[in-house]
Amino acid sequence: MQDVLLCRNIHKTYFDCTNKTQVLHDVSLAIKPGEHVAILGSSGSGKSTLLHILGGLDAPTFGEVEFNGNAIHSLSATKLAKLRNDEMGFIYQFHHLLGEFTALENVAMPLRIRGLSQKKAEDKAKKMLNEVGLSHRASHLPSAMSGGERQRVAIARALVTEPSVVLADEPTGNLDDTTGKQIYQLLTQLSEKKNTAFVVVTHDIALANQMDRVLRIKDGQLVQSDSSQPDSPKSISEQSVQEAKV
Repeated sequence: MQDVLLCRNIHKTYFDCTNKTQVLHDVSLAIKPGEHVAILGSSGSGKSTLLHILGGLDAPTFGEVEFNGNAIHSLSATKLAKLRNDEMGFIYQFHHLLGEFTALENVAMPLRIRGLSQKKAEDKAKKMLNEVGLSHRASHLPSAMSGGERQRVAIARALVTEPSVVLADEPTGNLDDTTGKQIYQLLTQLSEKKNTAFVVVTHDIALANQMDRVLRIKDGQLVQSDSSQPDSPKSISEQSVQEAKV
């Protein structure tokens, strides 16, 4: 089975006038279709930077990222934007909904950008809002919704294009435990329907424990949990999560 998303030997260094900071060092990662992968790491370890590079939102200093076998950072800005719109979904800790648009309009936005007519885009958006249990909130602005509802709208927006992969940065980090659990269950259900892969940066121990694989970024490098240890991908320990929050 071909990897849907692959990065090889990723390095990322930030430069200012007098200093350079190496954030990622020789990171390689392969994601299969439908696979769920969690990434843990301490604050500033480069988790979000890696996610942005995988999604073509940032470029590596060295290394390459492939989507379905095609290098993405050699694409023009226009083609890369189209790839993101067609094949990738993004979910953030803070939903980043457009406050002046309704839930329906927010979810339809990626389809309108793609070029679908307003009717077709809104028809698909309505179906997706129904899937996340928010059809009754379609005409509401984000300010009129709870945090969990706004996050579900953000998930609907990420999935309405039926992407091959969703990149999520702390998708439950701003939610209470009960709502966070509901959000992950929703992601799992929608993933099973569409065979969508998820790469999730998280500090949520319950969320990490439900992933197919758990990886850590340490000293700029990606390390897979040893399945023979107590903190294996299916059983991340509380201690390891606390270390990740440092």
